[in-house]
Amino acid sequence: MASSHCISAPLVRRALPASTRTLHHHAARDGKAALFPPARRRCLQQQPRRSPWSSLQQSRSFSLTSIRRLAEVDDSFDFRQQERESDEVDVCIVGGGPAGLSAAIRLKQLATEAGNEDFRVLLLEKAGEIGAHILSGAVIEPSAIDELLPNWLAEDNPDRFDNATPATGDKMRFLTKGSSIPIPAPPQMNNHGNYIVSLNQLTKWLGERAEEAGVEVYPGFAASEVLYKSDGSVQGVATNDLGVSRSGKAKPNFERGMEFHARITLFAEGCHGSLTKQVIKKFDLRRDSEAQTYGLGLKEVWEVQPEKFQKGQVVHSMGYPLPADTYGGGWMYHFGDNLVSIGLVVGLDYPNPWLSPYGEFQKMKHHPLYKSVIEGGKCISYGARALNEGGFQSIPKCSFPGGALIGDTAGFLNVPKIKGTHTAMRSGMLAAESTWSALADTAEGSVFLYSYEDALRESSIWKELKQVRNMRPSFHSPLKLYGGILYSGLEAYFLKGKVPWTLKHGGTDHAATKTADQCKKIEYPKPDGKISFDILTSVSRTGTNHEEDQPIHLQVKDWEAHAQKEWPKYKGIENRFCPAGVYEYVEDGEKSLGVRFQINAQNCIHCKTCDIKVPDQDINWVTPQGGEGPKYVMT
Repeated sequence: MASSHCISAPLVRRALPASTRTLHHHAARDGKAALFPPARRRCLQQQPRRSPWSSLQQSRSFSLTSIRRLAEVDDSFDFRQQERESDEVDVCIVGGGPAGLSAAIRLKQLATEAGNEDFRVLLLEKAGEIGAHILSGAVIEPSAIDELLPNWLAEDNPDRFDNATPATGDKMRFLTKGSSIPIPAPPQMNNHGNYIVSLNQLTKWLGERAEEAGVEVYPGFAASEVLYKSDGSVQGVATNDLGVSRSGKAKPNFERGMEFHARITLFAEGCHGSLTKQVIKKFDLRRDSEAQTYGLGLKEVWEVQPEKFQKGQVVHSMGYPLPADTYGGGWMYHFGDNLVSIGLVVGLDYPNPWLSPYGEFQKMKHHPLYKSVIEGGKCISYGARALNEGGFQSIPKCSFPGGALIGDTAGFLNVPKIKGTHTAMRSGMLAAESTWSALADTAEGSVFLYSYEDALRESSIWKELKQVRNMRPSFHSPLKLYGGILYSGLEAYFLKGKVPWTLKHGGTDHAATKTADQCKKIEYPKPDGKISFDILTSVSRTGTNHEEDQPIHLQVKDWEAHAQKEWPKYKGIENRFCPAGVYEYVEDGEKSLGVRFQINAQNCIHCKTCDIKVPDQDINWVTPQGGEGPKYVMT
């Protein structure tokens, strides 16, 4: 029989409720036989790990120049030779968003139904707390959460989610610089029966429900490495080391990362996950699909004047301020008490390197449609993140030996519907059910979730994404925005995806970028500090924090070589596509280009745009120390 003790207390970055801690024992209660043999694990002595809260409690400012405060290091110590502690669980889930939490909750529901209290589900989340890295519009379709937690809104449920605002009305507008033209919204955008929420809040609530169900939830643990068995199947993941200096040497407070071994590892990292990239490449999961395409969503939450607040109102816009060759659109959702979510999505296949998604967003807010609502109000939160736009054509193989991809990391966003939370959650639930069945049927050895691929194809996810598959790529026609609107209307009302053809996306987002001399330079107005804001003011509203003396998690092998490739052709595109002021070119007379490439990694809000859009694909986004990055509120 496996040992009955659990992970030693210093590993936990915050106190877990007793309901979770007591589920770590390995003896079946009431003489019930476990469906699965208990997972064996070893728990080694360790030093207390640094709390993620220590850095978040420090006050700090943002700047466009890096400040280095480097600790002394021991050059003689090779930390990579130190053995890592390990733990063995039944299922390890990487990512604490809606997909990962739904999979975890469903697995524990199945284990409880079977009387198997020893079944261990462990979830790792790189943010310092569950929900801190979550950002979305968001209007959610409740079909998946209704199935997973039927009483999530019930008045007689003391643990119900209290922050859902029923959608009461829809508006769709086509914007010119000074006007707002009503246009019919496609049926997919009908929000009757949907709810406006802060996905940040909803995810925190799901995390609490997961812990109550017995999931071992560990925020502040950044999975940074995929582990493999000798047969090539996924064995689990390892978290990154702490206490490593910027130069890559161990500091006095060095602590080795930890390995988590599991029979099944579910990757729920969200859009363009750093480990997901590796798994897709290793197992060639895109062999039968197109490359993924992406958008960048930028969002603010405003507290508006009561007389301007229309609770439950959902507004979407197309057109201004984006040019006709750039896909995207804005939104404005009234929710809670006098709160408005306002944002802009910009397709990252935009061709003009002078375009700044952040600048376009700030410009959009001055349009009368938006300004009339937020003027006189207060901006209380900001954030940005990449999102998948490839849809049906870009879904990879989602199962591989030892694991699976779930949620936004696989790319289940329904772009015309502007919703992905319900599909992400459902994919997590389907993967959980397939995992449970596979582990029940396979006592030993590597596991492949064949039934998960089948379940996806038979699910509502597959049906709804296939139906709208031609809408997003239709915007690549010679008629650009206008051709896309016309064809999408035809698909939405008449064709409904039943045509025998499937349109192509036409390549990757970074390859769509033209050189600066081919495009018109865009000058953005100076922010007024009331409606529009400079980028560092906005970053200060994200709560982002990174210890500066650590390896830069935005990996560029040679900064000088990068500048030599990118600057002559694109004239600083990195500074413009980044919504957090991470990249800049600083004037430097000693350089042959007259500028020096600079990375201000401490400003990074983990949106992944740089990894996606940089034309020469030489920026690799990896996880920094666990517990760092943004600490979003109400996003």
